Amino acid sequence: MARYTGPKTKISRIFGEPITGNGKWLTKNSNPPGMHGANRKRKTLGEYALQLREKQKAKYTYGLLEKQFRKTFDEASRRKGVTGENLIKLLEARLDNTVFRLGIAPSRQAARQLVSHKHVTVNGDVINIPSYSCKPGDIIGLKNKSAANDTIAANIRGKNAKFNWLEWNEAEVKGTFITYPERESVPENIKEQLIVELYSK
Repeated sequence: MARYTGPKTKISRIFGEPITGNGKWLTKNSNPPGMHGANRKRKTLGEYALQLREKQKAKYTYGLLEKQFRKTFDEASRRKGVTGENLIKLLEARLDNTVFRLGIAPSRQAARQLVSHKHVTVNGDVINIPSYSCKPGDIIGLKNKSAANDTIAANIRGKNAKFNWLEWNEAEVKGTFITYPERESVPENIKEQLIVELYSK
């Protein structure tokens, strides 16, 4: 199963944003990684470097490696509409991301683990594929045995109200993927147009 297993703190320091965690430690050390830290002279990034950096940020944010990310981009380019917006919609529709957005898991990594270990159901069927693409109307929940697990239940915090493309039923511990999100509704700081330009070269 493709996923990044390297140091998460280092990745967040590269971008200066909490890409893979809550980022509390960024206030202590927000310098880019490297032996010279803040004193190191850094060149102004060129056009290609900026585009590559944005693609890397998107990959680390959603937990994809290159092959899977490229496959998602190709699917986005085949769909009608703006390719960059389609890419964000497809990334947000991934099952592991949807579980995270619903508040069932505290992070995308934790959500991916829940899905992989067969705790999550879609329309009543157990799905253990994190890259599964949710469709409008899909109902995402936990198996009865999993919902009764104290550890899993303790991490459920419910959906953030700003994620208006999802609906959360706290009583049944289930959520509904209502529709694909509009770009302005997605809080991630990703310039998707730079990714489109990179792959268009």
